[in-house]
Parts: sequence; structure tokens; C-alpha cells
Amino acid sequence: MQTQKKKMSLTGRVILGMVLGILTGFIIRSLFSEDSFVHEYIVNGLFEVGGAIFIASLKMLVVPLVFVSLVCGTSTLKDLSTLGRLGGKTLAFYLATTAIAITLALVMGNLFQPGAGADLSAATTFAAKEAPSLGQVIIGMFPTNPISSMANGNTLQIIVFAILFGIAISAAGEAGERIAGVFADLNEVIMKLVALLMHVAPFGVFFLMAKLFTGLGIDAIFNLFGYFLVLSCTLLIHGLVVYSSMLKIFSGLSPKIFLKKMEDAIMFAFSTASSNATIPITMETATKRLGVSNRIASFTVPLGATINMDGTAIMQGVATAFIAQAFNIDLTMSDYMAVILTATLASIGTAGVPGVGLIMLAMVLNQVGLPVEGIALIMGVDRLLDMIRTAVNITGDSCVTCIVAKSEGELDLTRYHNPHAGEKEEEVHLHPATGTHSKPASQGDM
Repeated sequence: MQTQKKKMSLTGRVILGMVLGILTGFIIRSLFSEDSFVHEYIVNGLFEVGGAIFIASLKMLVVPLVFVSLVCGTSTLKDLSTLGRLGGKTLAFYLATTAIAITLALVMGNLFQPGAGADLSAATTFAAKEAPSLGQVIIGMFPTNPISSMANGNTLQIIVFAILFGIAISAAGEAGERIAGVFADLNEVIMKLVALLMHVAPFGVFFLMAKLFTGLGIDAIFNLFGYFLVLSCTLLIHGLVVYSSMLKIFSGLSPKIFLKKMEDAIMFAFSTASSNATIPITMETATKRLGVSNRIASFTVPLGATINMDGTAIMQGVATAFIAQAFNIDLTMSDYMAVILTATLASIGTAGVPGVGLIMLAMVLNQVGLPVEGIALIMGVDRLLDMIRTAVNITGDSCVTCIVAKSEGELDLTRYHNPHAGEKEEEVHLHPATGTHSKPASQGDM
């Protein structure tokens, strides 16, 4: 029995939890829709509490993981030109993938016409929040109180402070070396926390899926089936074809190995629908499974979770075409170019803003003169599509991370090509701490 249990990987357990959760949600919706006990104590009790605790546990790790790992990575840099080169490459790839994503979405949206004959009765009112200016976002990247930034989970401010702190450690001589050693040990402890959480992930995923599909209206999917199908297919094409092509062209790495090792992170992203909440798992996958050094992953992954929104950009492209078709408004080629430019720049200009996807879409619609009220048309299925978008987003973050790491000579090719790399790290063995200890074997991969 124990041997059989060992054969099921984390991915298998997460998928099993997801499938059982979806089935449970459908069963409750079909057979117990009027049962107040089931809804009060199971759906809004066990499922909601269990799912909320799982998401909270993931988010709990984000701030310490981002700060500690980025300080570790930055403190090992020999000169600032390396940081500038790394940042330039990362930003260029993130902007390029976002531009490709929105272009692909507009092509698919106009090719398959999902908004032709759409029912506009749902388009009543939608109040779009005002997006901050690019200048405000840049100013907001620099924290006045780093402790407050960590308490509020402001990723961009944490990244900036961690980089500056890491540079200071590097410049502080012997004192800096002692502090760097402490952060290296902290990083190992935090990664063990991630491994611990991954062991209970199947239960968290089950609770999330069961709660979601108990209340998810399938009729909304049928009413917007054309939009749902076009957007889903576009997301899959970008996630599987575009990223695989980029990885092969710019790094020569095998896309098949990459996608296989991304399974766990993709399942987590799909379940949580949050790039930020998935940062710990994405970091674990990039460093332990794909062989990226902590110096690269600690910078590219948190930055990507904040500004690299390819899935959201695809939603904006398809939604723009859908709303234009639904309202019988013809867009010119210059309008489409404006959509591409606005959505690409908005992915950075609205970074870290709550509800960023809908804010970006409102900006794009205003740019080309489409009614913002059209957003109300697509909100019925947006929660399910958001799960797919998040999976695409974190796949893009990891793809760019591998490309940048390979170009910087910071990718362990042996680990990348080893199908079992990182699996042993998932095992957590508790043992009492002692006064003297040896460094874990994985420390050398940092």
C-alpha cells in the first residue's frame, strides 16, 4: 500500500483533488441545491474555510520568499552592470510576450467573431476604477516604509527594497558576508516551508474547486460559449505554442521537458487563480525542477507575477473584439494598433493594482471608443477563465526565467534535463535542530 502511494506524484495528487472537487461541486449543485445544512456547514463552512486557509498559507509565504530570495540573489552580484543587463533582458521579454499575446488575441477574435449576435441585455452598468498614471506607478515603486510595504504585500516596493538591501550587503565587506550567510540559511528554511505546504495542496485544491463549482452557473458558459471557446483556445495556443517556440529559439532548451516540469505550478495557478499566491510554487519549480539559479529566479519570477500578464492581455484582445462585434462597432487597423500598444504598456502601468485585469480592459475600451458597459457581458464566465489566464501567466514567467538564466550562464542543464530533479526536495523529514549542521546539498545550486 505504501509503495502504491509513493508512485502517485504531487501533480497526480493535485489533479485528483481538482477532479474530485469539481465532481463534488456539481453533485451538490444538482442534488443538494435546496439543502440549507449542506450549504451552511459544508459549502460555506468546510469548503470555504479550507480553501481560504490554503490561499492564505500560500500568500503568507510570498513576502518572506520574495524578499529573502531576492536579497540572496542580489548580494552575490559582483557589479551593478549585471543587474542592469538582467533587468533589461527580463523587461524586454515580458513586454514582447505581452505584445504577441494581445496580437494573437485580436487575430483570433476577428477570425472567429465570438460577439456576432450576442445578447446585450446584460450590459447595464459597469463602474470601472480609474487607473493610475505611469508616473504614479513609478513613484509608487519606491517604498517610504519597507515594513509597511511588506505588510501590504506591495510586490514592486518589496523588489526595489530587496535589491537595494542586497547591493548594500554586497558592498559591506565582512559584515555583509555574515548577513548574507544568515539570509542563505533563511532561504533554505522558507523553501522547506514551501515543500511542507505542497504536501497539503491536494486538499486545498479540492476545497477551492468544490466551492467554486457549487456556485458556478454553467448556463453563463452556454450563453457566452463562443467567447469562452475562442478565449480558451487562444490562451492554450499562447501557453503551449508561443512559449515553446520562444524557449526553443532563444535558449535551445526542450519545450517538452519544460512543460512537463511545469505541471505542478500550472495546477496550483489554475486552482488559486492568483499569480502572486503561486509565486512560492513557481520559485520552487524554477530553482529545484528547472535548474535556474536563485540569483535569476528571485528577480524574474516576482517581477513577472507583477507585470507579465499575457493571459490578461489575451482576455483584453478577445474581449475587445467580442464587445465591438456585440455592439456592431467596426474597428480600424489603427484602432487595433492602439489596443496592442495600450494593453502592452498598461501591463506595467497598472502593476500591483487590485482588479488589474478589468482596469486594463476599461483603459483599452476607452482608448478605441468602445462602451465600458460591455465588460458586464463577459463577467459571468470571467472567474473560470481567470484560472486559465493565471496558468498561462506563470508559464510565461517561468519560460522567460529559463531564457534569461540560460543567456546568463545561470541554468544547471544537468538538472534541467533530469526528469526527477527536485522530486527529492519535496520530501520533508522532521529532525531536531542541532548546534552544528552541514549545508544541504541544494545550497550549491543557489
